[in-house]
Amino acid sequence: MTHAMLKGSNVPLQATTVRAVLRWTPGQGVPDVDASALLLGPDDRVRSDEDFVFYNQPRHPSGQVWRLGKKRVGEDLTDTIQTDLTGVEASVGRILLVASADGVSFDRVRSLRILLHDASAADAEPLAYFDVKPETGQETALICGELYRRGEGWKFRALGEGYSNGLKGLATDFGISVDESEGAEDPMAAPRPGSSAHTSDRSTPPRSTPAPPTAGPDEPTTVQPLPEVSRPLPPEQPPGVPAQPAYGYPQQPPAAQPAYGYPQPAGRPDYGYPQAPAAAGITGAQSGYGYPPPATGTPDPDFRLPPQGPQFIGR
Repeated sequence: MTHAMLKGSNVPLQATTVRAVLRWTPGQGVPDVDASALLLGPDDRVRSDEDFVFYNQPRHPSGQVWRLGKKRVGEDLTDTIQTDLTGVEASVGRILLVASADGVSFDRVRSLRILLHDASAADAEPLAYFDVKPETGQETALICGELYRRGEGWKFRALGEGYSNGLKGLATDFGISVDESEGAEDPMAAPRPGSSAHTSDRSTPPRSTPAPPTAGPDEPTTVQPLPEVSRPLPPEQPPGVPAQPAYGYPQQPPAAQPAYGYPQPAGRPDYGYPQAPAAAGITGAQSGYGYPPPATGTPDPDFRLPPQGPQFIGR
């Protein structure tokens, strides 16, 4: 007969070996759930860190409490803790059965249930089950139930108590030492087998680009010169070439510059053009081409022009 339990109710156990099975329905946005167990002594605290059975420490040193791991059952997932009640040490009075959601609140976990089975009866109906519902929805770890001594036997109680600070906060409350110092090895901080964190450790880390060094407030800042920018050269100018005369004409000699204060000489006419007549009274002047040469020598002082005028016509 299977007992449907309410929060706070209990049921005696006749089985000597029991399996506590956590079951939930996976889906989009549903976190993964892990089962763990804490063995508590007479003062309701663990005797040492070895009394914590979870994914990174799946078996108690006594060998009487161990984690079986996860399985898919139909459309659901399960994670199981098995306990041999007859072999549990006498100093252990309670065994807490815990569910944690890897830092995600349990309001996103659907159909969470804990089922208690007799491990010696294969394919038998569960002895009891309890539908675990978080009280606030912000819990990231839940004590689903507990196995506790009553006289010479054991009982199971449904609890459903939540913790918003996760599995680490729950374990710390019951005496598990968690070293918060930097660089300390924390067994709960290690990745869970088969989890995304475990897979990501095997991937190649991305290469980071080093940041450029920056000068401190007391360090001098060196001004780096700007690189020279090449500019195009100006177009090459051809050297000055003096004007050449036309083919067949004599070249003109360079004109001599007169001294300062003297008139500049008149330029000579081009070859083949008549030269202007020489100015009168200038001795030695050359006549132009096609003009009679000018008279040379001194004029005759006795030369007289014949009488001219209308009065002398007809004489």
